[in-house]
Amino acid sequence: MRAKACIFAGDIPEGSKVRFMKANFDRLIDAASQAANISVTDFNIMKPSLAILVSCVGRKLILSDRIDEEVEAVKDVLGSQTTICGFYSYGEISPLLKGTSCELHNQTMTITCLSEE
Repeated sequence: MRAKACIFAGDIPEGSKVRFMKANFDRLIDAASQAANISVTDFNIMKPSLAILVSCVGRKLILSDRIDEEVEAVKDVLGSQTTICGFYSYGEISPLLKGTSCELHNQTMTITCLSEE
C-alpha cells in the first residue's frame, strides 16, 4: 500500500467524493432497537410470529464481540414469542419509510416481521 492511500471494499472512480464514518457501538445497537420498534409500530404488528433480520456484514465487523447485543436489542423489543432468524449481507434492500420504494442501504439492519394476526 502506498502512503496516503485508502483501500475500499468496492470500486470508486478516481475523483469521487467519499464520506468516512466513525462507528459508535452504542448507537449501532440502539439503531437495531429502533429498527425493531419501527417494524412493529409502523405496520401495526404488535406480536410478530417471525422476524427476519438482515444486518450488514460491516456492522458485524465493527461490533465484533458485541454483535450479540444487536440481536438482543431486537429481541427485547419484539418479545419472547417471536422466532428470530437472519443473516449478514453486503447491502440491504428495503424502503426507508412506509409507502416508499425499496432502496439499497449499507451499514443497516433491516427487519421483516410476519404475523398471523
